Amino acid sequence: MSKFRILVINPRSLVTEIALYENEVPLIIDDLSHDSDKLAEFPSVASQYKFRADEILSYLVNKGINLSKLAAVCGRGGLLKPIDGGTYLVNAAMRKELLEQTRGEHPSNLGALIAYEIGEHFEIPSYIVDPVVVDEMADIAKISGYPKITRKSIFHALNHKATGRRAAMELGKKYEDVQLIIAHLGDGITIGAHSNGRVIDVNNGLNGEGPFSIERSGTLPHGDLVDLCYSGKFTYEEMKQELLYHSGIMAYIDKPSRGSLDIEEELKKGDNPSYHIIEALAYQVAKEIGSVSTVLLGEVDAIILTGELAYSNLFVKLIMERVNWIADIMVYPGENERQSLAQGVLRVLRKEELVKEYESKGV
Repeated sequence: MSKFRILVINPRSLVTEIALYENEVPLIIDDLSHDSDKLAEFPSVASQYKFRADEILSYLVNKGINLSKLAAVCGRGGLLKPIDGGTYLVNAAMRKELLEQTRGEHPSNLGALIAYEIGEHFEIPSYIVDPVVVDEMADIAKISGYPKITRKSIFHALNHKATGRRAAMELGKKYEDVQLIIAHLGDGITIGAHSNGRVIDVNNGLNGEGPFSIERSGTLPHGDLVDLCYSGKFTYEEMKQELLYHSGIMAYIDKPSRGSLDIEEELKKGDNPSYHIIEALAYQVAKEIGSVSTVLLGEVDAIILTGELAYSNLFVKLIMERVNWIADIMVYPGENERQSLAQGVLRVLRKEELVKEYESKGV
C-alpha cells in the first residue's frame, strides 16, 4: 500500500491545531499557540494566514520533519456558500471568498488559506473536507413556516460524516447505503438524518434550533424571545451573545467557567438542581432524535452519539433510555477533527472518492 504523508491544519482563535499523518497513523499532533497581541496587528482574521503558515513550517523544521515527503495539505473548511459534502481542492474561487470574508469572518476561514500557502511552496495539492456549510438538506426540510426565513444547514459536518462512515463500516455496509441518526453533542448540538450518504435534515445548532447545549439556548418560544429582544434590556449584539455563549447549562448552573463543568461528576451527585438541568438536556436530545426518526420513516440502521458530551456514560445512558427502541445505539466520543480531515484526503489520494471543485456561483 502506498504511503501518503498529509499535513492537517485546524485554525482556532488563538491556536492552530496541526497534525502530520502517514496514512491513518499520526506522526505528530500538536497545538501551536499564538500571541494575542501579535494577531491583533492583522486587519482581519483571514490576513493572518501567511503568519500562521510560517509558524507551522518553523515548528516542523525544528522537529526535523522532512517536508519534501508531504503528499498533500488539508485545512479545516470555512464559511463558503452551501455545498455538498466531500473533499474539495482549494482553488482561486475559494481563496477569493475566504480572503474577502464574503460570507463572514471566522478562524476556520484560515484553514484553506494556510493549506494553499504551504501546498504552493512544496508544489503539492491542498484540500478542505466537509466544512460546516455542507448543505444536502431536502427541499421540504428548508421550509420554516415563515416565507422570509429559510431553514439553513449549518452543523458539525466533518464529525457527522466521518462518524457516519465509521459506523457504516462497522455495520458491514457503505455510508451511501445506510440510514443513520447522528447526534453531535458538544458546545453546540446538531442531530442529523443521514440517508444514503446525504444529510437530508439537521438542526442549525449555531443559530437556535434543536436542544440547548452547554452554552447555547437551542429552540426558544419565539413570542417570549421577541418580547425579550424588544424589552430594552439588551442591544442586538448583547442578545446574540446571550443566546450563543450565556445560555444552556451554564445559565442554570452556578459555575465560574465552562471548564469547571464536569457533566459526569454532576450526574453522579444524583437528585439536585444541576442533575435536573442536565437531565433536561438529555431529554431534549432524545426528543430531537425521535423527531429525526420520522424523517427517515422509522427505517434507521443505527443511532450514533458523538462529540465531547458522549464521554459521559451517565449522560449517554439518559439518552439511550428514551431512544433505544428506535434502533441500536453506537457511541463514538470526541470530535476527532484532525483524523477526519486526513481521512477525507486519503480517500481522494487512494482514488476511493473523486475530488470536488468549488464554484463561487450560486447562493
